[in-house]
Amino acid sequence: MQRIRLRYTKRGRLRFTSHRDFQRAFERALRRAEVPMAYSAGFTPHPKVSYANAAPTGTGSEAEYLEIALTAARDPETLRDLLDESLPTGLDIVEAVEARTSGLADRLTASVWELRLDGVDPADAERAVAAFTAAATVEVQRMTKNGVRTFDARPAVASLETQAAPADRPTDRPCAILRLVVRHVTPAVRPDDVLSGLRAVADLAPPVPAAVTRLAQGLFDEETGTVTDPLAPDREAVEALTAAPAAAATAPTPEGSA
Repeated sequence: MQRIRLRYTKRGRLRFTSHRDFQRAFERALRRAEVPMAYSAGFTPHPKVSYANAAPTGTGSEAEYLEIALTAARDPETLRDLLDESLPTGLDIVEAVEARTSGLADRLTASVWELRLDGVDPADAERAVAAFTAAATVEVQRMTKNGVRTFDARPAVASLETQAAPADRPTDRPCAILRLVVRHVTPAVRPDDVLSGLRAVADLAPPVPAAVTRLAQGLFDEETGTVTDPLAPDREAVEALTAAPAAAATAPTPEGSA
């Protein structure tokens, strides 16, 4: 059985696709591309697809991940092309690599988010960010199926800073851009929780909903504060396996051997 790990995006209007909608679209793409999927056992077999930490509905993403199990080996790049052609534009398969290591989900410990706040003056955003990062605790509330839940959003935020305004924005309208690095903890702290925190500590309330995009997710490096590529270990393992036969073929023959 071969396992392939994929990175896909949610762009444009497809950011409003729910995770369940994506699952249905992806399973249709698997059938259209005639992927030799492995199936679960039992009365209702389903394709062996493992999804990892899907972004909330309404947020864009450049870094969503999943893993599929195949009954026959396929070239990852060819498979990526076939699946990408079978999905609507905006749900794009941008990378595929053969799984050569374990624990993909364990390597998704943090996310990098971009929050675009149209109608917010960058100076106001900077003051709000300073107040948030200086706070020891930032209590926010979220509605759950069991009612309103109150929790501290501050510990999960590894960094929060303002960025330069985008070049494509109208010059007569203010726009603030925030870059957020948040650890994946329990309870999960989402970008909208951080926005609620900014409102709580600095009364920052964008006049229109924020445009939120996940730029990356992976293993959080505490020393550098960066989020690493979760597919890098698989890519390196595949490269090492490819390089080993080539190195053996070019190695000098021991003297005296036939």
